[in-house]
Amino acid sequence: YVGAILWLADVTATVLIMGSAQASEGMKGFPLAITLNANFIGNQTEGIFTAVSSFVKRGHTVSIVHTLVHSADEKLIADVTTNHILSK
Repeated sequence: YVGAILWLADVTATVLIMGSAQASEGMKGFPLAITLNANFIGNQTEGIFTAVSSFVKRGHTVSIVHTLVHSADEKLIADVTTNHILSK
């Protein structure tokens, strides 16, 4: 389940950076993750996960995003930090 948790954190960070922009094939400005650091604190095999992302730094070249993934009962599952650049 670690892959699904990491995917959720990455997608949540991407949505934060994109804001109101809609993703499209071959678009310029799509946020590409260049580094990812994940700490998995807990796990669960079923149920609902919630991910919340916030900017550590919102830059023109590089943005840094911190994402926390929690279970439905608010148990911390993962603490993820990603760095992104915008595609050209």
